[in-house]
Amino acid sequence: MGSFKKFDNFKVAAYVFAYYLETADEAEIQRGIDYYKQYIRLDKVYIENHRGKVDIPQDKLRLAKAVFEKNGIEVAGGITSTQFVNGIRKPTYYDTFCYTDPDHRKEYLRIVRELAEVFDEIILDDFFFTACRCEMCIEAKGDRSWSQYRLDMMESFSHEVVDLAKSVNPSMNFIIKYPNWHESYQETGYNPEKQKDIFDMVYSGTETREPIYTEQHLQRYQSYSLVRLLENIAPGRNGGGWIDPFGSYQNVNNWFEQANLTLLAKAPELMLFNFSELVDSVLVPPLGVELRRIDAFLGKAGSPVGLSAWEPYNGDGEDQLYNYLGMCGIPIEPTPEFRADAPTVLFTQSTAHAEDAVEKLEKYVRGGGNAIITVGFLRAVYDKGIKDMTSVRLTGRHVLGDEYMLTHSNYTDMHFAKGREKVLFEILSYKNNATNSDITLLAGEQNFPIMTEDNYAKGRLFILNVPENYADLYKLPCEVIRGINKHLSMGQRVYLDCTPKYNLFSHDNEVFAIQSYHPMIDTCRVVVRGECRGLRDIETGETFTDFLPLARPAMKSDATTIIEEPYEYSFPVRMEPGSLRFLELI
Repeated sequence: MGSFKKFDNFKVAAYVFAYYLETADEAEIQRGIDYYKQYIRLDKVYIENHRGKVDIPQDKLRLAKAVFEKNGIEVAGGITSTQFVNGIRKPTYYDTFCYTDPDHRKEYLRIVRELAEVFDEIILDDFFFTACRCEMCIEAKGDRSWSQYRLDMMESFSHEVVDLAKSVNPSMNFIIKYPNWHESYQETGYNPEKQKDIFDMVYSGTETREPIYTEQHLQRYQSYSLVRLLENIAPGRNGGGWIDPFGSYQNVNNWFEQANLTLLAKAPELMLFNFSELVDSVLVPPLGVELRRIDAFLGKAGSPVGLSAWEPYNGDGEDQLYNYLGMCGIPIEPTPEFRADAPTVLFTQSTAHAEDAVEKLEKYVRGGGNAIITVGFLRAVYDKGIKDMTSVRLTGRHVLGDEYMLTHSNYTDMHFAKGREKVLFEILSYKNNATNSDITLLAGEQNFPIMTEDNYAKGRLFILNVPENYADLYKLPCEVIRGINKHLSMGQRVYLDCTPKYNLFSHDNEVFAIQSYHPMIDTCRVVVRGECRGLRDIETGETFTDFLPLARPAMKSDATTIIEEPYEYSFPVRMEPGSLRFLELI
């Protein structure tokens, strides 16, 4: 059988879960290893000792460990924090542990102790949370919110778990994997703000799967954005991204997309869940081919760049919004801390969780920054000083429409666009010539702002009026998306003029990638700021030199100045259905 060489820019790992190990013998494990060797070189496996009702004894763990090591594969341990303690069901989801209950804590520490005696590294699968509301929890919570109680409790128990593992094995490297449902962390006790300094490393759950027909509203872009967020939370200590095949058997592109986006975010390791599920799977052979493509590109790509999205610890509101924007072609760089040196910063309702959000916003814009605030942020800080920066006001009313006008304040040209369906927006009021509406919804003989602009000291403040249903962003015509992208990408060399359902992955060395989610051939226009001879496809060598020069800043009416901006050039790029292209500027 063939054996492929290691990838240059990342490792590939697989999770070996307890249900498989419960019955698998040495021959069965070896058969699985031999299957992978034909298509993908496994660098590492994480061997699980507990999941639900299943515990794997230490002798079986050592047997499995030896088989993988014999094949040159690194080994580590894993735990899934679901339980059946004392035969009593707790009022929680997935039967996760109740960390208030002394019996549950004792049982959990037993599991950790036994695993630490076998492995030098442990990863916690994404069930290390609690939603328990048993009598013990209700009593212990007291007057605190459930969110605060769980954050405090899981911070404390995390210390206990890690301290125990390191007392058993001083060489221990302990990893916590965070799930893909980022907006719910604080409600279930996930506490990256504190846990990043308790655990040695973090790990990213990038299993976006099917974005519609599940109870989660995960967008594909989260396979990228969560890696970037956790990298900015724990720089250099984000171990990798974790994908699974569920929801991919019907469309293999779903499988590729999870892997590609995880690695484009510069995750150092790709975890395949799970080892046994993928043995004999039709998904493994083509993944090997795709990973060789992505590895070659990553060797040329610099560091990711994007719109700085301020996502404070334990923030709440406008869930997943920046991932919907990412699906409209905006590269996003989410960060837990405000970055005053970023050329453009996004403030969402979640950002308003930071008590000093308006203070930082005002100082940033006054000093020359470009700030994009959403309606959710505006509402959350409505009585905290934001009204001094804009004439925009909330009305509490709503409007449906499908016609749009684009009249950016720094240009004399005007464009109109028609959408394919009417979209519901909140009605914002503003004062003409105190604030400018750059993108406007037309409805009958009325019009309503979609994106406004205010001058403030040396900077600019933009308010983005997102649809009531964020998915309706995908119904906006390409002219509107281009107008939004132009502002959200300020400070970046390229942006997309496209219909929604594209991702743009930008890097600091003029290398970038475009992912299409379209079911048919389409043309996506790449807008380049500043002189450029064209684009080159890094894989095929195909060049794109035909371009359309876009409108240039011009003085309006009796104005005497303009805001200087680089000239922009639009290059059409043909995109195949569901394709990923790697490009560079010439």
